Amino acid sequence: MILSGHEIKQQLGGNIVIEPFDDRNLNPNSYNLSLHDELLVYEEVVLDMRKSNRVDRVHIPPEGLVLTPNQLYLGRTIERTETHNLVPMIEGRSSIGRLGLFVHVTAGFGDVGFCGYWTLEMFAVQPVKIYPGVSICQLFFHQIAGDITEYSSEKYQHNHDIQPSMLYQELSTDQESDQQLHLEFGADRAGNERSGRRPAQRVAR
Repeated sequence: MILSGHEIKQQLGGNIVIEPFDDRNLNPNSYNLSLHDELLVYEEVVLDMRKSNRVDRVHIPPEGLVLTPNQLYLGRTIERTETHNLVPMIEGRSSIGRLGLFVHVTAGFGDVGFCGYWTLEMFAVQPVKIYPGVSICQLFFHQIAGDITEYSSEKYQHNHDIQPSMLYQELSTDQESDQQLHLEFGADRAGNERSGRRPAQRVAR
Protein backbone atom coordinates (compact mmCIF):
# COMPACT_ATOMS: atom_id res chain seq x y z
CA MET A 1 0.00 0.00 0.00
CA ILE A 2 1.32 3.45 -0.94
CA LEU A 3 0.94 6.36 1.47
CA SER A 4 -1.22 9.29 0.41
CA GLY A 5 0.12 12.82 0.49
CA HIS A 6 -1.94 13.53 3.60
CA GLU A 7 -0.45 10.47 5.32
CA ILE A 8 3.08 11.48 4.33
CA LYS A 9 2.55 14.84 6.04
CA GLN A 10 0.93 13.15 9.03
CA GLN A 11 4.01 10.96 9.57
CA LEU A 12 6.56 13.78 9.29
CA GLY A 13 8.80 13.93 12.33
CA GLY A 14 8.19 10.24 13.04
CA ASN A 15 8.57 7.57 10.41
CA ILE A 16 9.35 10.20 7.77
CA VAL A 17 11.84 13.07 7.81
CA ILE A 18 12.19 15.42 4.82
CA GLU A 19 14.54 18.37 5.30
CA PRO A 20 13.71 20.95 4.09
CA PHE A 21 9.98 20.31 3.70
CA ASP A 22 7.70 22.51 1.58
CA ASP A 23 3.95 21.97 1.36
CA ARG A 24 4.04 23.02 -2.29
CA ASN A 25 6.01 19.87 -3.15
CA LEU A 26 3.45 17.52 -1.63
CA ASN A 27 1.47 15.49 -4.20
CA PRO A 28 -1.61 13.23 -3.81
CA ASN A 29 0.65 10.21 -3.09
CA SER A 30 4.27 11.46 -3.28
CA TYR A 31 6.62 14.33 -2.51
CA ASN A 32 8.76 16.17 -5.08
CA LEU A 33 12.52 16.30 -4.43
CA SER A 34 14.78 18.98 -5.93
CA LEU A 35 18.10 18.89 -7.78
CA HIS A 36 21.23 20.20 -6.05
CA ASP A 37 23.58 22.49 -7.98
CA GLU A 38 26.46 20.02 -8.44
CA LEU A 39 27.01 16.85 -10.46
CA LEU A 40 29.74 14.22 -10.64
CA VAL A 41 30.93 12.66 -13.89
CA TYR A 42 33.26 9.69 -14.20
CA GLU A 43 36.63 10.44 -15.81
CA GLU A 44 37.40 6.84 -16.75
CA VAL A 45 36.81 5.58 -20.28
CA VAL A 46 36.10 2.13 -18.85
CA LEU A 47 34.48 1.87 -15.42
CA ASP A 48 35.95 -0.94 -13.33
CA MET A 49 33.69 -2.63 -10.74
CA ARG A 50 36.73 -3.59 -8.65
CA LYS A 51 38.13 -0.05 -8.42
CA SER A 52 37.19 3.36 -7.08
CA ASN A 53 36.78 5.21 -10.39
CA ARG A 54 37.92 8.82 -10.69
CA VAL A 55 35.24 11.51 -10.84
CA ASP A 56 35.08 15.20 -11.67
CA ARG A 57 32.73 17.73 -10.05
CA VAL A 58 30.56 19.90 -12.31
CA HIS A 59 28.65 22.98 -11.15
CA ILE A 60 25.16 23.68 -12.51
CA PRO A 61 24.99 27.48 -12.95
CA PRO A 62 21.75 29.44 -12.45
CA GLU A 63 21.46 29.82 -16.24
CA GLY A 64 21.43 26.04 -16.63
CA LEU A 65 23.66 23.24 -17.90
CA VAL A 66 23.14 21.11 -21.01
CA LEU A 67 23.38 17.36 -20.44
CA THR A 68 24.60 15.37 -23.43
CA PRO A 69 23.57 11.84 -24.47
CA ASN A 70 25.83 8.83 -23.79
CA GLN A 71 27.09 10.36 -20.56
CA LEU A 72 26.13 9.36 -17.02
CA TYR A 73 25.72 12.23 -14.58
CA LEU A 74 25.49 11.62 -10.85
CA GLY A 75 23.48 14.23 -8.99
CA ARG A 76 21.75 14.41 -5.66
CA THR A 77 18.68 15.84 -4.03
CA ILE A 78 18.69 19.05 -2.03
CA GLU A 79 16.53 17.31 0.53
CA ARG A 80 17.83 14.91 3.14
CA THR A 81 15.36 12.19 4.10
CA GLU A 82 14.94 9.53 6.76
CA THR A 83 12.45 6.69 6.56
CA HIS A 84 11.52 4.25 9.32
CA ASN A 85 8.96 1.40 9.19
CA LEU A 86 8.27 2.25 5.53
CA VAL A 87 9.96 1.53 2.18
CA PRO A 88 11.01 4.76 0.40
CA MET A 89 11.23 4.86 -3.41
CA ILE A 90 11.99 7.54 -5.98
CA GLU A 91 10.71 7.89 -9.52
CA GLY A 92 11.15 10.54 -12.16
CA ARG A 93 8.39 13.06 -12.64
CA SER A 94 6.38 12.63 -15.82
CA SER A 95 7.28 16.16 -16.96
CA ILE A 96 10.97 15.27 -16.65
CA GLY A 97 10.52 11.94 -18.44
CA ARG A 98 8.79 13.66 -21.35
CA LEU A 99 12.01 15.57 -21.93
CA GLY A 100 13.89 12.28 -22.30
CA LEU A 101 15.73 12.60 -18.97
CA PHE A 102 16.08 9.55 -16.73
CA VAL A 103 16.79 10.32 -13.08
CA HIS A 104 17.76 6.81 -12.01
CA VAL A 105 19.15 3.89 -13.98
CA THR A 106 18.19 1.08 -11.59
CA ALA A 107 18.39 2.48 -8.06
CA GLY A 108 14.93 3.88 -7.44
CA PHE A 109 14.26 1.34 -4.71
CA GLY A 110 15.13 2.45 -1.17
CA ASP A 111 15.50 0.55 2.09
CA VAL A 112 13.74 0.76 5.41
CA GLY A 113 15.87 2.93 7.68
CA PHE A 114 17.73 4.80 4.92
CA CYS A 115 18.96 8.21 6.08
CA GLY A 116 20.67 10.68 3.75
CA TYR A 117 20.51 12.39 0.37
CA TRP A 118 19.36 10.54 -2.73
CA THR A 119 22.01 10.07 -5.40
CA LEU A 120 20.50 10.42 -8.87
CA GLU A 121 21.82 8.48 -11.89
CA MET A 122 20.91 10.91 -14.65
CA PHE A 123 20.94 10.01 -18.34
CA ALA A 124 19.62 12.08 -21.24
CA VAL A 125 18.15 10.61 -24.43
CA GLN A 126 18.97 13.85 -26.27
CA PRO A 127 20.60 17.13 -25.19
CA VAL A 128 18.53 18.68 -22.40
CA LYS A 129 19.14 21.77 -20.28
CA ILE A 130 18.75 21.39 -16.51
CA TYR A 131 18.66 23.95 -13.71
CA PRO A 132 19.57 23.86 -10.01
CA GLY A 133 16.62 23.59 -7.65
CA VAL A 134 14.22 22.11 -10.21
CA SER A 135 11.81 19.44 -8.93
CA ILE A 136 13.58 16.47 -10.46
CA CYS A 137 11.94 13.37 -8.97
CA GLN A 138 9.25 12.22 -6.56
CA LEU A 139 9.54 10.25 -3.35
CA PHE A 140 6.82 7.84 -2.29
CA PHE A 141 6.40 5.31 0.49
CA HIS A 142 5.23 1.70 0.68
CA GLN A 143 4.01 0.03 3.83
CA ILE A 144 5.93 -3.12 4.77
CA ALA A 145 4.82 -6.36 6.45
CA GLY A 146 6.89 -8.57 8.72
CA ASP A 147 9.81 -8.01 11.09
CA ILE A 148 12.08 -5.12 10.09
CA THR A 149 15.86 -4.89 10.04
CA GLU A 150 16.78 -1.31 9.17
CA TYR A 151 19.30 -0.47 6.46
CA SER A 152 22.78 0.12 7.90
CA SER A 153 25.21 -0.05 4.95
CA GLU A 154 28.58 1.58 5.60
CA LYS A 155 28.73 2.54 1.92
CA TYR A 156 25.76 4.88 1.57
CA GLN A 157 23.99 5.35 4.92
CA HIS A 158 24.17 8.90 6.37
CA ASN A 159 25.86 10.15 3.19
CA HIS A 160 26.77 13.82 2.95
CA ASP A 161 27.36 14.20 -0.79
CA ILE A 162 26.80 12.58 -4.19
CA GLN A 163 27.94 8.98 -3.91
CA PRO A 164 29.62 7.18 -6.83
CA SER A 165 29.43 3.39 -6.94
CA MET A 166 31.19 1.67 -4.05
CA LEU A 167 30.68 -1.82 -5.39
CA TYR A 168 34.46 -2.27 -5.20
CA GLN A 169 34.14 -2.49 -1.41
CA GLU A 170 32.26 -5.76 -1.86
CA LEU A 171 34.80 -7.09 -4.39
CA SER A 172 38.10 -5.89 -2.95
CA THR A 173 39.67 -5.20 0.46
CA ASP A 174 42.61 -2.99 -0.50
CA GLN A 175 40.79 0.34 -0.82
CA GLU A 176 40.28 3.20 1.60
CA SER A 177 37.64 2.57 4.24
CA ASP A 178 35.94 5.98 3.98
CA GLN A 179 35.16 6.91 0.37
CA GLN A 180 32.35 9.37 1.01
CA LEU A 181 32.86 12.70 -0.71
CA HIS A 182 32.62 15.93 1.26
CA LEU A 183 30.42 18.76 0.07
CA GLU A 184 30.71 22.01 1.96
CA PHE A 185 27.48 23.68 3.04
CA GLY A 186 26.62 27.19 4.23
CA ALA A 187 28.90 28.00 7.18
CA ASP A 188 31.69 25.68 6.01
CA ARG A 189 31.85 27.30 2.59
CA ALA A 190 31.61 30.82 4.06
CA GLY A 191 34.40 29.95 6.52
CA ASN A 192 36.63 28.90 3.68
CA GLU A 193 35.98 32.15 1.86
CA ARG A 194 36.89 34.20 4.94
CA SER A 195 40.09 32.22 5.52
CA GLY A 196 41.10 32.40 1.87
CA ARG A 197 40.85 28.65 1.35
CA ARG A 198 39.17 27.40 -1.80
CA PRO A 199 36.87 24.35 -1.61
CA ALA A 200 38.00 21.40 -3.70
CA GLN A 201 36.50 21.45 -7.17
CA ARG A 202 37.69 18.05 -8.25
CA VAL A 203 37.72 14.76 -6.43
CA ALA A 204 39.75 11.79 -7.59
CA ARG A 205 38.77 8.39 -6.28
